Amino acid sequence: MNWEQLLSLKRQGDKGKRLRIEQDDTRLGFEVDYDRIIFSSAFRSLQDKTQVIPLSKTDFVHTRLTHSLEVSVVGRSLGRLVGKKIIEKYPHLKEVHGYQMNDFGAIVAAASLAHDIGNPPFGHSGEKAIGEYFSIGKGLKYKEQLSAKEWQDLIDFEGNANGFSVLNSSRPGVDGGIRLSYATLGAFMKYPKESLPKKPTKNIADKKYGFFQTDKAFFQEVASEMGMIANKTGDDIGFERHPLAYLVEAADDICYTIIDFEDGINLGLVSEDFALEYLIKLVKDSIDASKYKTLETKEDRISYLRALAIGSLINDAVKVFVENEEDIMRGEFPFALTDKSKYKAQMDDIIKISVNNIYQSREVVEKEIVGYQIIQTLLDKFITAFNNKHDGEMSNYDGLILKMLPEKHQLAKDNLYERLLHICHFVSMLTDGNALLFYRTINAY
Repeated sequence: MNWEQLLSLKRQGDKGKRLRIEQDDTRLGFEVDYDRIIFSSAFRSLQDKTQVIPLSKTDFVHTRLTHSLEVSVVGRSLGRLVGKKIIEKYPHLKEVHGYQMNDFGAIVAAASLAHDIGNPPFGHSGEKAIGEYFSIGKGLKYKEQLSAKEWQDLIDFEGNANGFSVLNSSRPGVDGGIRLSYATLGAFMKYPKESLPKKPTKNIADKKYGFFQTDKAFFQEVASEMGMIANKTGDDIGFERHPLAYLVEAADDICYTIIDFEDGINLGLVSEDFALEYLIKLVKDSIDASKYKTLETKEDRISYLRALAIGSLINDAVKVFVENEEDIMRGEFPFALTDKSKYKAQMDDIIKISVNNIYQSREVVEKEIVGYQIIQTLLDKFITAFNNKHDGEMSNYDGLILKMLPEKHQLAKDNLYERLLHICHFVSMLTDGNALLFYRTINAY
């Protein structure tokens, strides 16, 4: 891979290339990506989607929106720091093509901002609820009518693939979704493969999948345009990662490790003593002990440690990336950057505590149970009505159900797989609160 291709400003539908040297620096294409994501309805819906605690009204707790904004800030720092090193190593990128170190920051910030845009309501349990509707629920009856890969898309419903679809899917009068640059889309694609084969290797790029069968052709176009390295054969589609996807992943890993931990401490689910024991290990080289002693509240103490910890992890991730840049460019770095971090043991310890004390807390478990029931009920009602309408068997009740679909989802789909995926997409784009409201309306309470 080479950076000139990887930093492509091209957008879906463009007939020619967009050259960096011809860009207006007051309205740079990569920064336009960030703006388009911010103003999208899909991004706004993240304000009422679970990060850790579903349906929580506690001020402390992060939503998907605040989490995404924080990941984008960390991503921007990672991108700029790496960009500075890349420009120094390959000066022709600046001298000939006009790229700046801040371009890298803008790309990673935009992709990081969008990294959760396809996640369903109720956190990762929402993905599982959709998948299990098909694998062991009422949707199992559709299995024999779908191809193996179409079926796998549904039973392993994946927020990353859904996010790619959100960013790029066309509808009448709106071609190419919000039309991001290919560089930003490449950085967004943490898992550049289709749903089958499932986890064919231990390569981090093969851990999950990144696009539905409906988006395969455009996905291949983006990957090919940027010169990403194909790593599958025959009918299977998959690529090595765009290098900046490693930074998007690192930004997410850093934020959920540290900030979910901070949420747990502020909610009283994790003892402050744990924060001192585990966070101090990350900040021992940068902490100002005298300043720390002046902080009187738990919230201020934890906030100070969190900021220093994130700084330590950013610098370490940059170091790992720069040291392995040539392997990454050859498609020979099958790890997450945090897997090679000198702080990996400390991060693993923090995540273990978060799993035990936060993610598996009674409040989270109880609300995830509610989420399962809500999502599977909505899927069943809307899929049944949508299919009955297509088959000419729509009842009056089906018609009433379909009237609840927003106008932009009132689209005819001749293909069963596309109809099923269309309703999955609709449900996945609901906020936690709207999903609950739909559920109460359907169940008349």
